[in-house]
Amino acid sequence: MAEIEFSEDEARAELARLAAVIAGHGGLYHTDDAPVISDADYDALVKENAAIEARFPHLVREDSPSWRVGAPVAAGFGKVVHSKPMLSLDNVFSDDEAREFVGRVRRFLGLSVEEPVALLAEAKIDGLSASLRYEKGRLVTAATRGDGAVGENVTANVRYVSGLARELPTGAPEVAEVRGEVYMTKAAFAALNVAQGAAGGKIFANPRNAAAGSLRQLDAGITASRPLAFLAHGWGEMSAVPRSGGDQKNGKTQSDVMAAIAGWGFDIGDLRASCADIEAALAFTRGIEARRADLPFDIDGVVYKVERLDWQARLGQVARSPRWATAHKFAAEQAETTLLAIDIQVGRTGSLTPVARLAPVTVGGVVVTNATLHNEDEIGRLDVRVGDRVRVQRAGDVIPQILGVVASDVTGDAPRGAAFVFPDVCPVCESSAVREEGGVIKRCTGGLTCAAQRDERLRHFVSRLAFDIEGMGSERIELFAREGLIRTPGDIFRLKAHRETILGWRGFKPVSVDKLLAAIEARRSVGLDRFLYALGIRHVGEVTGRDLARAFGSAAALRDAAVAAVGDTEALGRLTDINGIGPIVAEALVDFFGEPHNLEAFADLLGEVKPEALAAARQTALTGKTVVFTGGLAGLTRDEARAQAEALGAKVAGSVSARTDLVVAGADAGSKRAKAEALGVRVVDEAGWAAILGEAG
Repeated sequence: MAEIEFSEDEARAELARLAAVIAGHGGLYHTDDAPVISDADYDALVKENAAIEARFPHLVREDSPSWRVGAPVAAGFGKVVHSKPMLSLDNVFSDDEAREFVGRVRRFLGLSVEEPVALLAEAKIDGLSASLRYEKGRLVTAATRGDGAVGENVTANVRYVSGLARELPTGAPEVAEVRGEVYMTKAAFAALNVAQGAAGGKIFANPRNAAAGSLRQLDAGITASRPLAFLAHGWGEMSAVPRSGGDQKNGKTQSDVMAAIAGWGFDIGDLRASCADIEAALAFTRGIEARRADLPFDIDGVVYKVERLDWQARLGQVARSPRWATAHKFAAEQAETTLLAIDIQVGRTGSLTPVARLAPVTVGGVVVTNATLHNEDEIGRLDVRVGDRVRVQRAGDVIPQILGVVASDVTGDAPRGAAFVFPDVCPVCESSAVREEGGVIKRCTGGLTCAAQRDERLRHFVSRLAFDIEGMGSERIELFAREGLIRTPGDIFRLKAHRETILGWRGFKPVSVDKLLAAIEARRSVGLDRFLYALGIRHVGEVTGRDLARAFGSAAALRDAAVAAVGDTEALGRLTDINGIGPIVAEALVDFFGEPHNLEAFADLLGEVKPEALAAARQTALTGKTVVFTGGLAGLTRDEARAQAEALGAKVAGSVSARTDLVVAGADAGSKRAKAEALGVRVVDEAGWAAILGEAG
C-alpha cells in the first residue's frame, strides 16, 4: 500500500469514517449474512485502516477495527461466552509478506536464520466459524464466533451438520472445544438456490452466506433441511486430563493435535500439509490456488500455523490475532466481459473520474457491472474503448478495476470503437475542467456552484477555520441543500427568509432555529483571511489565505488581480511574486476566478457579508521565524498557540527541520523535541513561550 499522505486532522477523520464503514460491513457479513462488498474489498478497508494507524499510532480509536473480531450476537439467539477468545487471523497478500510473517516469528522468538520454522499449511475454507464444546464426551454447546468473546448459541442446529462427532471416544479430554467452519459445497448451494427460487424464498449470493443463514435459524427444522458440513481446523479450551482409560490428548505440534481431532470423528479435510519451511508452504499454496476453481467448496486462501505448540504458547497473540498464524489470501479473481459505456463522475472535491459500465459478470461470487478507470491517462494506457472485451478484477479498490483489453479482441477483424475523448468541461455544471501541470486528475473549476461538490463546499464554508457558524453541521447543510434552501454560500445568509418553512420540519423548534439564525447573522463580518479560506479554492489553506489577505487587503482586489491574470502571463507573474504564493496557487486562483459561475457566486456572497482587512503584522523578534508546537500545552489550546505565534509574525509548522527556529515543547513531547535537540534548534517549555510573549508586549 502506498504511504499514507494524510495530515493529522485528515487521518483522524478518515479513521472515524473507516471505523464506521468497517463496522457496518462487519455487521452485514457476520450478523445479517448479507455482505454488499467482497472479502477482498473488506480486507482492503481493514488494511487501509491499519496503515493509517501505523502512521498515526496516537490516533488509534477505542472502536478501531484493529481491536474488533466478528460482530455482536444478533437478537433472538442465546449467548455463549467463549472460554478462550475466538480470534481472527491477520492477512498477507504476497509471498514476500508471507516470508516476513516467518521473519517476525524468528525475531520474536530470537531464532537464528538457520533454525527451521515448520508450518502447517491448510486451505482456508470460506464458511461460518463455530466452536463445539464437549464435556465428558458429550456435546454441550455449539456457538458461532460472534464478536470473538461472546457467540450465538446454535447447539440445537449444529446437530444436523455433518463432519463432526456426536460423541467423543474414550481417551479424549474431559473438556474439549473443537473449532472450525460450517460450510456448504458449491453443488449444494446451487441446488438450494434453485429450491429457494421455486418456493419464492431468499436467493443467497454465495455458499458462505447460504451456510451462515442456514445455521443461524431460530427454527432448527430449516437447518435440518439444508446440507451443511463442518471442517475442523483448531481448538479452544482443552483439558489436560483425558477421560478414564485414555491417553493424553496433547501432542507437540499443530499436526499432532489435528490428527487426534480427526481420530475423534471430525472431518479435518485433506487440503493440508506439514511444511518444513515457508518456501514449502508457498509451493503448497500455489498448488492449491491452481486447483481452486475445481474444488467442491469455496476457499479464499491458505492458513499458515507454526507447528510447534511450545512456540505458539511463547508467541501468544496481539489484540485480535495470534502471532503464530496468518492467512495468505489469494489474488483477486478475474473475469471477462464487455465494456458498454464510459461515464464521468464528479467527486466531492471536483475530480472527474471515468467509470466503466460493464455487461454484468460474476467475479469472486459478486455480480460486477461497474469498474474504475481511474483517470484520463489510464484510459490511454489501456487503450480501452466502448465495445471492447475486457478483463476485470476485484482487488483492493472500492469498485473493481479493468486490467486490460482481451488481446484476441484487439487483433481480430471486427473494427473497434473510437478512442474515448476525455471532457474538458464538467458534466454536472459545465464549468471548465482543468488538469494541473504534472497531475493526472482533471477537476471541475465551478467549486461554489457545481452541484456535485455543493455539500462538501458548503460544509467547508461553515467549518471552524472558515466562517465558523455554530449549529450549521453536516446534517443540516445536507438537509437545507436537499430541500433547495441553499445552493451557494450566499444562500446561507438568506435562510432567515425561510424560518417558517424550517419550523414546519420535524425536530426543529423555535429556540434552536432562532439560535442558528442568530449564529449566521453574527458571521456577516469575518476576517478576510477566513473569507478567502472559506471559498474552498484549491491549494488555498488557512496560511495561504492569510498571505493573500495581507497582500491584497480586500476580496475585490484579489478577484481583480486573478481575473486580470486569465490568459495574461505578465499578470500571472505578478501573482507568483507575492510572498507565499507560488505558481500552483496562482494557477488555482486564475482557474477559480476565471470561471463565470464562481464570479457570480462570489459577487452574491459579497452582497451578504463584509470581509475585514487584517491588521498590519507587528514586527517582532519572531517575525519571519518558523515555530513548531509539540506535546500537551496546559494553559492554551493548539489553535490559541498558533494564533499567538502568527500574531508575532511567525510561521507555524507541523514538523521539525533544519529550517525550524523554535520548538515549544509541552508535556510528553517526544520525537519532535528529540529531533530539535539533535539539530540544535532552540527548545522552550510553555513557561518559556509565555516569557517570549511577554517580551513581545
